[in-house]
Amino acid sequence: MQPFVFNTVPQMICGPGSALVLAESCARLGITRPLLVTDPGLVAIGLVQPVQTALQAAGLSVVVYDQVREDPPEATVEAATAVGRKASVDGVIAVGGGSSMDVAKVVAALLGGTQALQELYGVDQIHGARLPLILVPTTAGTGSEVTPVAVITTGETTKAGVSSPVLLPDVAVLDADLTLGLPPRVTAMTGVDAMVHAIEAYTSRLAKNPVSDNLARAALRLLSANIRTAVADGSNREAREAMLLGACLAGQAFANAPVAAVHALAYPLGGHYHIPHGLSNSLVLPAVLAFNMPAAQALYAELAPLVVPGVTGSVAARSAALVQALQQIIADVGLPATLVEAGVPAEDLPMLAADALQQQRLLVNNPREVSEADALAIYRAAYGEAA
Repeated sequence: MQPFVFNTVPQMICGPGSALVLAESCARLGITRPLLVTDPGLVAIGLVQPVQTALQAAGLSVVVYDQVREDPPEATVEAATAVGRKASVDGVIAVGGGSSMDVAKVVAALLGGTQALQELYGVDQIHGARLPLILVPTTAGTGSEVTPVAVITTGETTKAGVSSPVLLPDVAVLDADLTLGLPPRVTAMTGVDAMVHAIEAYTSRLAKNPVSDNLARAALRLLSANIRTAVADGSNREAREAMLLGACLAGQAFANAPVAAVHALAYPLGGHYHIPHGLSNSLVLPAVLAFNMPAAQALYAELAPLVVPGVTGSVAARSAALVQALQQIIADVGLPATLVEAGVPAEDLPMLAADALQQQRLLVNNPREVSEADALAIYRAAYGEAA
């Protein structure tokens, strides 16, 4: 066994209604005046108000920042930080998807330390403390509630990551009741995103370890068995709980065995065309798996029974069955299967390949080395037509 380090959150709280008792965690962490970070959509559908009301009923002075949007820019982080600083908050709570949780993580670091935002980008660049932090996901996808990474949009088409164990929250709260109203398309995209996390963690070249392996396997089993039901019947609490837990376990896995080429090739799609992150991953997943097959076939064969129960045959047959099953899931949950269906211009593929090669932080984890020519070939395979 290779030496490894495994980091995760100090506490996870899982159960229906657990978001309504956040005051108990706040009391333990010494939070009396939290900054509640969320987005306007969740506020509009009334998802945030019960959480805010419960906190206020317990005597907490809640300060709300509700202007997070998808792919949050630096301006959003700075604005939320300014709101928190002006109100002298002593903790940060996020209720939302990956964007709200990423903003909350960075804001907690900025408010708890003395660094500027630009100083935090990269790996292990946070040198101070952060404010106490509680993360409550409302989607079952990013796993951000248990990862030490936040991704911020830095320009028109560029993103940058902040990666530090400091960003791991004090408490992650999994309340499936908050996901019951998630639209089918969002359920599909975030669910596939979580499956990609599990698959890439299991095949991560540099940091794969026994703990992350077991988490990734458990996650993939839960996600693949429940994603169709969760998409078709959003009120099915059992399926929603399975998806939320699966996404969290996958998050714990890839937080320690990082993702690779699927994410590296997905990021330019989000940056240039504002394709949601989960869909970007879904669009390139089959082509990346096919590219990685020479190096990762045995690992894909090990994962196959989790997605295709009872699958038999050679290593080649089982690994092929995994790819086919994932393609079928993508079709069954109604997501576009090709870049041409997603509206990506064929003439942009070389530009996307060049951009993807800038994601070396991710590509070093891929089981097979990826050149710019390889990236272009993968995009062409994902395009779906002669490109």
